[in-house]
Amino acid sequence: MPRRSYDQYCAVARALDAVGDRWTLLIVRELLGGSRRYTDLHADLPGVSTDMLASRLKDMERDGLVTRRRLAPPSAAFVYELTPRGRALLPALTALADWGAPALDEKRPTDAVRAHWFAVPLVARLARHFAEGVEVVGIALDEGEFHVVLGGGGAQGDGLCSDGPDGGHRSADSGSGSADGRPGYADGPAERPDVRLRMDTATCAEVAYDRLSLAQGIASGRIVVTWPEASGERRRRTRTATA
Repeated sequence: MPRRSYDQYCAVARALDAVGDRWTLLIVRELLGGSRRYTDLHADLPGVSTDMLASRLKDMERDGLVTRRRLAPPSAAFVYELTPRGRALLPALTALADWGAPALDEKRPTDAVRAHWFAVPLVARLARHFAEGVEVVGIALDEGEFHVVLGGGGAQGDGLCSDGPDGGHRSADSGSGSADGRPGYADGPAERPDVRLRMDTATCAEVAYDRLSLAQGIASGRIVVTWPEASGERRRRTRTATA
């Protein structure tokens, strides 16, 4: 299918030429957590057809947002991952999440949910709360676990989590992050987080969308904080500013 364009000499129009189609930014949301197999992407994008997902990924490769590579032997799987241009969309997704938050009231019976879908808006909230020295924050919800990388990690590779031998994911540890040290997230538990937070989904949504500060959630007992023993000597004070 030929590329469609607004044919307007405008940066917004040019951006929408690349990311304005249905599902594109949600694919970016998934790949911000690291490289993913096609089957993993399809599982975490409920509602997308296989044909639509394949078409969008092809378009995103063409537009320089995504690359596809084969994993090293013995795995024969291919994975998709964001290019630097694709990863640069994180601030845009964060702004969209903030803009869309007022529409996120009670969860509807038809709503799907994945724990890591809260990660993008949580990055800024956690960065405001935790002082220097906390780089990886593990988050545990009833729906699953993910971890947020606040930056400064010096990763090996482009993603926030590395590929396992079967093409799946291994959790990033406290020394992992994006290659340029920018914030991000990865699905699944971190191997060596600096701190772990346990909460229910409703509390996580309130924190993620600035309806409840992290400090208030901890004080009320809605958020349980665990400092791993290995990080005890590296523990830093939390900022007094609300998150």
